[in-house]
Amino acid sequence: MPGLPCRVRFVTFCVRLSVGGASIPAMTATPSAPARVSLITLGVEDVARSTDFYLGLGWPLSPASVAGEVSFFRTSGGLLALYAASALAADTGMQQAPQGMFRGVTTAVNCDDEAQVDTTLEAAVAAGGTLVKPGHRADWGGYVGYFSDPDGHVWEVAWNPGWPIGEDGRPQLP
Repeated sequence: MPGLPCRVRFVTFCVRLSVGGASIPAMTATPSAPARVSLITLGVEDVARSTDFYLGLGWPLSPASVAGEVSFFRTSGGLLALYAASALAADTGMQQAPQGMFRGVTTAVNCDDEAQVDTTLEAAVAAGGTLVKPGHRADWGGYVGYFSDPDGHVWEVAWNPGWPIGEDGRPQLP
């Protein structure tokens, strides 16, 4: 299956606070905390199975990957890594979350147009993912749908008319 020209985006949020009616400007990154998302690691049950899924989407696998242990994919944004969920939980010292429940995080693929959203959702299902919500017009003016990978990680697939895709393959924010 040929690679899809969609762009993976990682979202960071800014918060504006209001104290006693006065607005406090959003915080910005300090020199000690660079505003740079360079790698997202998904904890998966079976690295080989999940690697096959992302290869099925046409995503390029890095030679730095170690078969069955860790896989790295290059995207137009940061890198995507797949690693055993149990090992990742042990590494963090945290308890592993149960599968099948929403984990409070989505990762997104931004597309060039509405048709590409539908094509990407179809490719995800064909590769072994699950359609969570079909493509539809969003109240913010774009077009969006959701799929989950074989481990239940939810991906948003969106076309945003206000965020054109730049030459670097990433959405251009206003």
